[in-house]
Amino acid sequence: MATPAELAKLHHVLDPDELSHLQRLLGSWALLSDLSFSDLVLLVPIEERTEEDSEAQMIVLGQIRPNNRPTLLLQDLVGQSVSEGGWSIAAKALATGEIVRGEVEEISPAGPIASEAIPVRFGKVVIAVLVRIGREEARPATSSYERTYLDAFDRLAAMVAQSAFPFPEADVGTEEAPRVGDGVVVVDDEGRVEFASPNAMNAFHRMGVYSLPEGRRFVDLGVEESAVEWALSTARPVVEEVERRPDVIVLVHCIPLVTHGSVTGAVILLRDVTDVRRLDRLLLSKDAAIREVHHRVKNNLQTISSLLRLQARRVPAKAGREALMEAERRVRSIALVHEILSREPGDQVSFDEIVASLVQMANDSVVGPASVEISVEGDLGDLAADVATPLAVTLAELLQNAVQHAFVSDRRPLRTTRPAKRRTTGVKDQVGRVVVVLSHDAHGLVIEVRDNGIGLPKGFDIERTNSLGLSIVRDLVVTQLDGSIDMHRVARPDGGTLVRIEVPTGQRR
Repeated sequence: MATPAELAKLHHVLDPDELSHLQRLLGSWALLSDLSFSDLVLLVPIEERTEEDSEAQMIVLGQIRPNNRPTLLLQDLVGQSVSEGGWSIAAKALATGEIVRGEVEEISPAGPIASEAIPVRFGKVVIAVLVRIGREEARPATSSYERTYLDAFDRLAAMVAQSAFPFPEADVGTEEAPRVGDGVVVVDDEGRVEFASPNAMNAFHRMGVYSLPEGRRFVDLGVEESAVEWALSTARPVVEEVERRPDVIVLVHCIPLVTHGSVTGAVILLRDVTDVRRLDRLLLSKDAAIREVHHRVKNNLQTISSLLRLQARRVPAKAGREALMEAERRVRSIALVHEILSREPGDQVSFDEIVASLVQMANDSVVGPASVEISVEGDLGDLAADVATPLAVTLAELLQNAVQHAFVSDRRPLRTTRPAKRRTTGVKDQVGRVVVVLSHDAHGLVIEVRDNGIGLPKGFDIERTNSLGLSIVRDLVVTQLDGSIDMHRVARPDGGTLVRIEVPTGQRR
């Protein structure tokens, strides 16, 4: 289904400002639909007529149904073309620029429906027509609140015809925006309450106001009225949260009613968002607590890492010293994940940041004159912490294994690049190269670590290896990540080793 903007561009010539005006109308016309208890349809004329069209056509850009009445339009008309003959009141409103009442014939098999066509003016030009399906003559108002709603709709409809609604700076409605069903208050040009719906009275009661509001201003009721004052003085809509008591928050949306440039009153929508804000605060507190936990875990892991490093310096035996340094490196790779989680809310971590730190760790571990160039291609995006942590330890072990055991030691100092630049000559590189390739799709994650080193010894099998580091890698991939690992010698001119890890995601995991 095409969007309203795409339909407008396809069938009608509108400049960007006119199209933005229609999009703002579509973003705020739920107010009009609920106040009129009616379905609304937005149409623009089709400028190019085909040979099959016997009469002028219009295209339906949008359709909305009311929340407080059954719909009269069971079918979805968006994207359909309608004839000006069957929608004669819409054609007349487009031609005259005046509000036209009559009937629409091409909607219901039961016969014509009493409707109202409102020209949508932008500046001095009528660019579309808003058709209200079903007028009060067919369904007369039976209560004072219905009559008040219909009167407010008529005033807003006149603003649409005068290019005064929607407002130029109006925001498109969000899930939190108040609706007519949440509570309606109508005030005059001095801010005195003329009408308050039953749901609006409930909002007042939540704020501790129990006296009748009619004839009184918000300030007389003990309610903050800066939003009402600003809307009436500037003729611009205002959205504000009013916190009457520490445990009650009401969202106030004030829409001024303007007639020929003069403010004659306002429609105020009230919504009690106390529970929503309480949940927001709980989520913020939870996120802050989780980040603090990750921060403390990271600090503790870094402390352990420092202690292991200090202890390694005091161990006289080389084997013991190397074992402690390997343990320190593994602890540090886990701390990287918690460091990133301590900075960002949620349980997702950018694995690209972890990879950069792991590459730097591998660089720092190289000693002597060896020259190794590490490069990274692709990325894995954001990963859950329970996936990122074992993957970080796994990649750290593979990089460390490559830079320590894959190359001879008669090479120049270490370099790191991203991405790798392949040499096209047939001469074997004099620089040790380690390439990390990261990719992901709908099935899972793939990590490849390739090097051009001396390769694996004959008969190597990762399932029977005695290497502690590779045993850790195998157990993390198979046990914690439910994945698979393959490690083999590369049969190509420059030789080397290829490690491929596949980790399923989603339901497969």
